[in-house]
Amino acid sequence: MSQISVNNLTFYYEGSYDNIFEDVTFQIDTDWKLGFIARNGRGKTTFLKLLTGQYEYLGSISASVVFDYFPFEVGDRSLVVVDAIEKIYPDYEFWKVCRELGLLKMDPEILYRPFSELSNGEQTRVMLALLFSKDNHFLLIDEPTNHLDLESREVLKDYLNSKKGFILVSHDRNFMDGCVDHVLAINKTNIEVQQGNFSSWWENKKRQDTYELSENERLKKDIKRLTESARRTKQWADDVEAAKIGFRSLKYERSADLRAYIGEKSRRMQMRRKNLERRQQREIEEKSNLLKNLETVEDLKIMPLRHYKEKLAVMENCTIAYVGKPCGNGVAANGQREIVSGLDLEVRQGERVFLKGSNGCGKSSILKTILKEVYEKENKDSKLCLAESSLPVLVQGRIETPNQLIVSYCSQDTSMLKGTLKEYAQEHGIDETLFFTLLRKLDFSRLQLEKRIEDYSGGQKKKVLLAGSLCTKAHLYIWDEPLNFIDVFSRLQIEELILKFQPTMLLVEHDKKFMENVATRIIDI
Repeated sequence: MSQISVNNLTFYYEGSYDNIFEDVTFQIDTDWKLGFIARNGRGKTTFLKLLTGQYEYLGSISASVVFDYFPFEVGDRSLVVVDAIEKIYPDYEFWKVCRELGLLKMDPEILYRPFSELSNGEQTRVMLALLFSKDNHFLLIDEPTNHLDLESREVLKDYLNSKKGFILVSHDRNFMDGCVDHVLAINKTNIEVQQGNFSSWWENKKRQDTYELSENERLKKDIKRLTESARRTKQWADDVEAAKIGFRSLKYERSADLRAYIGEKSRRMQMRRKNLERRQQREIEEKSNLLKNLETVEDLKIMPLRHYKEKLAVMENCTIAYVGKPCGNGVAANGQREIVSGLDLEVRQGERVFLKGSNGCGKSSILKTILKEVYEKENKDSKLCLAESSLPVLVQGRIETPNQLIVSYCSQDTSMLKGTLKEYAQEHGIDETLFFTLLRKLDFSRLQLEKRIEDYSGGQKKKVLLAGSLCTKAHLYIWDEPLNFIDVFSRLQIEELILKFQPTMLLVEHDKKFMENVATRIIDI
């Protein structure tokens, strides 16, 4: 076991007005299974890239291990997996990769399939198998659960729990609880390291926040009381001083003694006033040390509409396919690649229906099919609305949505986002003031609101889509993996929003706790 030492680390991006890290110092052990927690845009991915030497920085980072970053660039994805591995890491040991694939519950035959044909979950596990096959390497694992189905997450969670020597960035609470033994958290004003998993860190944070809020209220009352006491004492001292001065004109025998008595009384009053002011200043200083890391999570709002029809979407015995070229990979002779077959589904007013199933089973295709039906019924260009080059086709079965149904859609894909937030709001007909207000509540600073969307982190881009959806008054909200890249605090905000306003929703999401807390019905595909 050795240590990774970070000393006086300071880093900022060229042209940026503020530091990402400023004079940061901490140590971690290379045997730890370290969970990395922070709000979107706080610098998690940046820190991992600093460890791998991709950026110049002030301060020092010392370690006796080699860092490997996940996900890495595969390059030519048309190559079969084993050839892609050899091209990336020529010194890999085949038997060790096979051993890791076995632990990840994968058949080694996957090594002889084209990398491009693997699902997101399969690609993730192949890359991790390669990285963990190396000795004396410390892994920097950046959000491996994005796009992974529940079953794949459970397999990956058990696998990582059997390993040691990594930093894991993830916002999935259930996943983190199952595979980390320490937590590294970037707070507003500092970085802290704690022993335990996400839940223990979260409980500690809530206790600390509760204590600081209570202490803050007590100190506010003390400061108010001391301020009033100091004001009264100053007035009394001034009155006594004035009385002492008045006695100077008296010619009685005892006037000198009275002046001495009053003078001593004045001196004591002035001392008492100064002591009160010192205590007041001390309380103010103590108060200023509180609440610096308190995450302000404001309530979000959504504007669901109620439709006159009870059923907002119905699918009966539906078969969904994509149009493709005939080949030997599941594409029929007519050029259609079947995705879903014999599907029955309905979404009623007030329901929050989650689609559950393995990667590639057709969950997103079902959402797009319903959206396509709605848009075409309203005479809208479905390709433009969905920002997709390839849309599913209904091969057989019946799909029905009521007339005048308003749908708000949040895509899992953020690659089409570009330009400024003002341009995005104008393009999508969104109220700019409301849009910016929601983004501020989702932890966007005023400076971030002025940046181009291309410069945002993955989580910030997803928040743009979510805020845009929340700005839309709709009968049905269709969200496709809305929580990818989204930080824990914002996930809790969104949970509370849904439970409070109870919109009608059709969702695909693999965050187990979120689904358990929000769903009214779960459908296995």
